[in-house]
Amino acid sequence: MPELPEVETVRRGLQPVLEGSVIEHVETRRPDLRYPFPEKFVDRISGRRVTSLGRRAKYLTAHLDGGPVLICHLGMSGSFRVEAGSVEAGGPAGTPGDFYYARSKDTAHDHVVFHVAAPDGKKARVIFNDPRRFGFMLLSEEATWREHPMLAGLGVEPTGNSLDGNLLSDLFRGRAAPLKAALLDQRLVAGLGNIYVCEALWRAGLSPRRAAGTISAKPGARSVRAERLAQAVRDVIADAIAAGGSSLRDYVQADGSLGYFQHTFSVYDREGEACKRPGCSGVVHRLVQSGRSTFYCPTCQR
Repeated sequence: MPELPEVETVRRGLQPVLEGSVIEHVETRRPDLRYPFPEKFVDRISGRRVTSLGRRAKYLTAHLDGGPVLICHLGMSGSFRVEAGSVEAGGPAGTPGDFYYARSKDTAHDHVVFHVAAPDGKKARVIFNDPRRFGFMLLSEEATWREHPMLAGLGVEPTGNSLDGNLLSDLFRGRAAPLKAALLDQRLVAGLGNIYVCEALWRAGLSPRRAAGTISAKPGARSVRAERLAQAVRDVIADAIAAGGSSLRDYVQADGSLGYFQHTFSVYDREGEACKRPGCSGVVHRLVQSGRSTFYCPTCQR
């Protein structure tokens, strides 16, 4: 499933096409994705101008002038692509960029098509393709979108200074769950997934098996481990966003190109390989936690 950096990369790829453009028409080629489309979905968003395209954790949010907020989730295999021109005008259609991993090109999985017109009159189609149909699109009122059931319980974003050692220390205090499980809890830190948690824990030199509460200090006191982990989380997310996201098999950027952050993974999917930390003689191990593969170095992660 795409994680926060991938979703942010999609947002940035779609932003030049969607922000300021009018959604002239929407095609829904089936009645549902993971969930049924909201009642009068097409009517409620057609003719609206996209005032801003945002992101909350792993969700995309399209804010519409005088209308609702469109909340999108990519699910396991969802992706957007942009095609220039319009069918009526006979405009060129294509997906720019080179593909590193194969993605679905089967138009049978093109489930939603947004026909948009930019302020300069240029038209485009923004197409949502999702072979597994775990993605979804929902609507919320502008005044209350942050309280939508999908978003209301989300924790702090890991992309700014609000995620610091003091906050992690407070969030994890008294928790017996493994550190990796605590970082994956979206109610605590929103947007983190398996890949970047493995990478952040390696950077911080902390074991994924360690009880989360062991990195906490007493209220008001400083925790070196929590500060190290907060910095590692912020850094790995920033690096991945800068690299364009991690392009796994089911993920591509909005323009069809792929990021290459996976080439710099330190532990993820590197079972049996040497640890990359200078001076460490360890080997990357794999274990299963809550049904997910965890990659770590037992020599330097304590």
